[in-house]
Amino acid sequence: MRRRHHEGRGEGRGDRGGRGAARTATALGAVLALAAGLTGCGSESADEGAGGDDVTLRLVAADYGDSAATSSKGYWKRTVASFEKGHPGVDVDVEVHPWRTVDKVVARQVAAGNAPDLAVSGTYASYAASGKLYRADDLLSIGTQADFLPSLSRAGEIHRVQYGMPFAASTRLLFYNRDLFEEAGLTPPRTWEGLRTAAEALKKRDVPYPYALPLGPEEAQAETLNWLLSGGSGYTDDLGSYTLDSPQNVATVSWLKKELVAKGLTGPGAPGELDRAEAYAAFAKGRVGMVNGHPSLIRAAERSGARYGVVPVPGRTEGGRATLGATDWMIGFRQAGHPEEAGAFLDHVYSEKNVLAFTRAHDLLPVTHTASDTLAAAPGDTTLRRFLAELPDARLYPSEKTSWPRVSARIKTGLARAVTPGGSPKSTLTRLQRHASASENPQAGDG
Repeated sequence: MRRRHHEGRGEGRGDRGGRGAARTATALGAVLALAAGLTGCGSESADEGAGGDDVTLRLVAADYGDSAATSSKGYWKRTVASFEKGHPGVDVDVEVHPWRTVDKVVARQVAAGNAPDLAVSGTYASYAASGKLYRADDLLSIGTQADFLPSLSRAGEIHRVQYGMPFAASTRLLFYNRDLFEEAGLTPPRTWEGLRTAAEALKKRDVPYPYALPLGPEEAQAETLNWLLSGGSGYTDDLGSYTLDSPQNVATVSWLKKELVAKGLTGPGAPGELDRAEAYAAFAKGRVGMVNGHPSLIRAAERSGARYGVVPVPGRTEGGRATLGATDWMIGFRQAGHPEEAGAFLDHVYSEKNVLAFTRAHDLLPVTHTASDTLAAAPGDTTLRRFLAELPDARLYPSEKTSWPRVSARIKTGLARAVTPGGSPKSTLTRLQRHASASENPQAGDG
């Protein structure tokens, strides 16, 4: 079975299926022929099935559905069936796990020396840094790799080498309840002051959550980053250094505490006790006036019959609006040693048809040019197109940092205290910055 093993090479893109640079060096050919003889793996193509050995790929994937009916299992079953039909001798076994546990499942398998061939994960950097992952161009055809949206490809790179392959993307927009806004005579806010004014009007009409602020541990890092970006800063600066305690971030969190939380505009409970899923469910039931929303909120709202509108996330000023972009990662582990077959399967997964099938099934955004262009031109999907329009300029998490999973976990559990009655935005952000610095450089200590 012909396989590519070109780690450490200098020719750039891979050549799976004859689509990359030609292997023309006679000496290299001789070495490869000798290696094939020693290992018992000849140079026949996958279709010729060297030795008649079948290959079984293992994929560990996250479930993006919210019920048995919407589970991602259905997508993978159809995608695998169509791939196997055209690739006799290659089978694909897919394990689908809930998002809250999939990264732990992958980590356990890797630690046990039983890494899957492929995994859909929220992280890639630590595996790449320890040499466990294939480069994207070890696996993908040139056409497939070039089809990724540039901002997402760059987010999957370490030192300009791509290891994380974007799998599904999202941005955030401000969802508002049309009925509640019309009854109160409100227009969608464009700035923080407009949001506060609308929230005050909704509170007077006894709306339980004028603005839902989910800073619970499910996804506090996303809600926080939305606000920090709209305040002119973020988690990192342009050079990639953590800036959690920047003056702009302190001012943003202080505004949240003083102007929304302290005035009772974020709901009956503490923001740290409100998770995204609860906020979305409350919005679908008409109990929330406004909430920063992921595309999945579209389906939840439409199922419940809630009338909603979407606008860009408000900024401190009208010109200061910005939004979070997020993507999950497909990664390929070296241990299993099936780059040729894994690459063929990924080319199939990233075909326009399959990318669109997945994103439409789960109200997510496509990660490729071809699928994005088709979605943008389609007569339906109008709300999804609003999210898609935000993607080119959206700011993503610093996923290229091996420290990011630890920093994200600390934000999820620690940020909310900044907006409690006795909390200090400056002190909380300073502690988070110390933790981030220590995670980047263990010699710095974690004060």
